[in-house]
Amino acid sequence: MSKRLLSASLVLALLLLTPAPRTIAADRPYLAAATDTARWIRSTAVKTPQGTYWPATPGDAGPAAQGINPTLYSGTPGVVLFLLELHRASGRADDLQDARAGADHLLATLDDKPQSGLYTGVAGVGFVLGEVYKATNDARYRDGMRKSVEILQRTAVERGAGVEWTPVTDIISGTAGTGLYLLHAAKELNMPAARDLAVRAGRRMIELGQAEKSGTTWPMSPGMARMMPNFSHGTAGIAYFLARLNEETKDKAFLDSAVSGARYLQAIAATQGDMCLILHHEPEEDGKNLFYLGYCHGPVGTARLWYQLAKVTGDKEWMEWVHKSARGIMKSGVPEQQTPGFWNNVGQCCGSAGVAEFFLHLHTLTGSKEYLAFSERMTGQLLAAGTRDAKGLYWVHAEHRVRPKNVFAQTGWMQGAAGIGAWLLRLDAHQQNRPSPMRFPDLPF
Repeated sequence: MSKRLLSASLVLALLLLTPAPRTIAADRPYLAAATDTARWIRSTAVKTPQGTYWPATPGDAGPAAQGINPTLYSGTPGVVLFLLELHRASGRADDLQDARAGADHLLATLDDKPQSGLYTGVAGVGFVLGEVYKATNDARYRDGMRKSVEILQRTAVERGAGVEWTPVTDIISGTAGTGLYLLHAAKELNMPAARDLAVRAGRRMIELGQAEKSGTTWPMSPGMARMMPNFSHGTAGIAYFLARLNEETKDKAFLDSAVSGARYLQAIAATQGDMCLILHHEPEEDGKNLFYLGYCHGPVGTARLWYQLAKVTGDKEWMEWVHKSARGIMKSGVPEQQTPGFWNNVGQCCGSAGVAEFFLHLHTLTGSKEYLAFSERMTGQLLAAGTRDAKGLYWVHAEHRVRPKNVFAQTGWMQGAAGIGAWLLRLDAHQQNRPSPMRFPDLPF
C-alpha cells in the first residue's frame, strides 16, 4: 500500500522499523531509503545485448517515454551515477555491476548522441563514462570519455570570435554547459585541446552578451525575446562558465564579462530583508513576482555564480550574496508550504533534493548548524512525498510548474529517483564522514 505525504519524523521512523538487508545498518535511514529507491529503479530496467537502459518514465504511455533516453537530465546516465554512489556507500558488487551495464549501453550508443549539451547530449554522457572509469579503472570507459571530446571537437561550429555547437547558449543544452564539460575533461584526460576548445566557446559567449544599463545579460539563443536570468537557461549560468574560464586561464576578459553578468543580476534582484531572489522569466503580470527556489531558475543555481566569483576574486561581497540567496529560500516558508515557484516537485532541478543539497554545501563551507538543520528539514519533506510499494521507493510529482496535475514517476537525475536517491546517499555520506567525490562540471562547491 502506498504511503504518501507522511510527516518527516514518521517517515524516518518507518524506515528505521522496516527490516533492512543485512548489509545496511539500521541506524542509516538515508542509505536504507536510497537502497529502496534503487530497488524501484532496477524494476524498470531493460536489458539488451549492448547493456542496460532505464526508461525515463516507466509505465507512462507512448514509445518516447518507454524508449531509450541518453540524456543526463532524465535518462540512463543519471541512473548510472546513482548506482556508482550506491556502490560507494554499500560496497556491494551488484551496484557496481549494474552501473557498468548501463555504462556499456552508453558506450555502445555513443555515436548516436551528436547533441552537445551537458544535460541533454554527449557532454553529459562523457562525464558519466569518466566517473565509471574512476570507479572501475576499466580503460574502455576512459576511452569513451575521450571519444565524447572528439565528437565535440568534430561538431564545433565556427561562429564570430569563437565556436558554438547550436545557437543555444545555456548550461542545460547549450554552449556554456558544453564548455564546462570540456574544462572538466581537459583535466581528467590531460587533454589541453579540450581546454582550448572551451576557451573558444567562451569567446563566443562574450560577444553574444547584450549590454544593459546595469550590466550584461544573455538570451537562451540569439533573437529570443524572453530573457531567463537564472542558472539553467540564462545569464547566471553563462556568467558562471565565464568565471570558470577565468579561473583556468586568468584571462581578465572572462572575469570582466562574468562580473558584468552578476551586476545585472544584482540590479534586478529582490533584496528585501537582506535576501536575494531573482524573478523567473515570464513577462506576463503573474510572472512579475514569480520566484523559483531551486537549481534551474532560483537561488540554488544562481548562488553558484556568486560563490565562483568569490573564489576567483577573493572579494567577500560575493560570498555574502551566497548567504542572501540562502536566506531568500529560508524565509519563503518552504518546506512546510508550497510557493508559486516551488510546486509539487522534489527533484534535483526544480525541487527539494536540489535545495537540500545546496544547504549541505553551505554547511560544509561555513559550519553553520542552521544550514544543516534546514537541509535535513527539506529532506524530511522529500521523504514524506515518496511512494512506497512492493517495488521500492519512488516519487510521483510534477516536472512543470504550469502543469501541476501532470504527475508521474521518473528514473533519471534531474527530475527522477536517481537524483533524489543520490542526494540521500550524500547526506548519509556526510553523517558517516565519508567522502562523496563525484563533482559535476557545473558545481563550484
